[in-house]
Amino acid sequence: MRLASLFPRSLTYRVIAFSTVWAILALLVIATIISTLFRQASERGFDSLLSAHLFNLISSVSLTEQGLLIGSPNLGDLRFTQRGSGWYWAVEPISDGVIGELRSLSMYAPIPSAPVEEIPFNAQFQRDYTTDGLNGELLEVLESEFVMDSQDRVARFRMMGNRTELEAEIAAFDRQLYTYLALFGIGMIAINAGAILVGLQPLVRVRRALTDIRQGNAQRLDGSFPTEVAPLAEETNALIESNRRIVERARTQVGNLAHSLKTPLAVMLNEGRAIGGEKGRLITDQAHAMQQQVEHYLQRARIAAQRDSVVFRTPVAPVLERLVRVTRKLAPDKDVALDLGGSEVIFGGEREDLEEIVGNLLENAVKWSRGQVRVSLREVAEDTGRFDIRVEDDGPGISQENKREALKRGRRLDETKPGTGLGLAIVADLVKEYGGTLDLGRSELGGLQVSVLLGRAAG
Repeated sequence: MRLASLFPRSLTYRVIAFSTVWAILALLVIATIISTLFRQASERGFDSLLSAHLFNLISSVSLTEQGLLIGSPNLGDLRFTQRGSGWYWAVEPISDGVIGELRSLSMYAPIPSAPVEEIPFNAQFQRDYTTDGLNGELLEVLESEFVMDSQDRVARFRMMGNRTELEAEIAAFDRQLYTYLALFGIGMIAINAGAILVGLQPLVRVRRALTDIRQGNAQRLDGSFPTEVAPLAEETNALIESNRRIVERARTQVGNLAHSLKTPLAVMLNEGRAIGGEKGRLITDQAHAMQQQVEHYLQRARIAAQRDSVVFRTPVAPVLERLVRVTRKLAPDKDVALDLGGSEVIFGGEREDLEEIVGNLLENAVKWSRGQVRVSLREVAEDTGRFDIRVEDDGPGISQENKREALKRGRRLDETKPGTGLGLAIVADLVKEYGGTLDLGRSELGGLQVSVLLGRAAG
């Protein structure tokens, strides 16, 4: 499975998501580095402070002739005078001849020293370790054994610092660091997302322009686009123009073919009628069949060319009103009603094709009706992409078994009625080419009801 398939197809989402992940990872790495550096610096400072205090302590304590430890160390830190502060010092005798013990005021009880067997002194007679303090705090202990006089009498100097206090300071710094970096990260991500959205606006404009072209509101991509998007707009305009030329050329060729075949077929029909008899009828029938086939395939070619090009937009209501008005004039004895239902529907096709569909249905309904014809327009509630045109009459209708026959090209169910039998077949072809459906049913008026579902133009 490709990694790209795991993410939504939105380019905006992907860019923002990847930049956000990268920003979070970068901030986490920065926070870790800063926190580590601060810890190292704090621990070095802590150790240096303990070492400085230890040397000050050693220089402040001496030994009397009798071997008594004496001295009043002033380390310049009030924490050594505060009871149980976690900062202590002590001087203890090690060798014979040394008596007495000195402690800081903060050290109100003895703190055991670690056994030398477990933590030995180094070559400089120093060692450091951690132990528990008087109030449960963690202590960092730095010890040194020092020869006090020429008699090689030795005392042990212990300097103890509050390690828990150090860890608390580091934790407080980390909390502040992550809080500030989180706020900075949120702001950076928001600014980054805004910059990306603004940067991708030209693509949004291209999409809207293409929607206008698809809906028939524009003929090309107009406007000023950035350098990165301008070639796309230019190539799209070139493609639209090339497609338009192809459609126009196809229309011209279709028209030329229709005109070039019209005269020869008319001559053949006239000659067939003039010859008469069986041979003349055969010529006439074949010429008539050729005429129907030519008309059929030329019509399909023209519609196919239009469907593959830019979508047309045709308001349906004005077309129906005009056709009904003409029909009323041509058939004044018929009651032709029109019900638009308040719909403002836009047909996604050419006006001529819609007129041919409705015109053939109206002509058929008027021819078979006894006096009433009704045309209605409705939007399909469960399918907003389509609309329904219904043409009904009060004629004899069509039986269930004759419905399929009525849609065959050139098939006439009643030879006494004038016509070529092409009306419903042409309508069926046109509807099919536009991806619609045609249904023959029984009308409430008593005759035939023809329901045509066609696609609406977007927008």
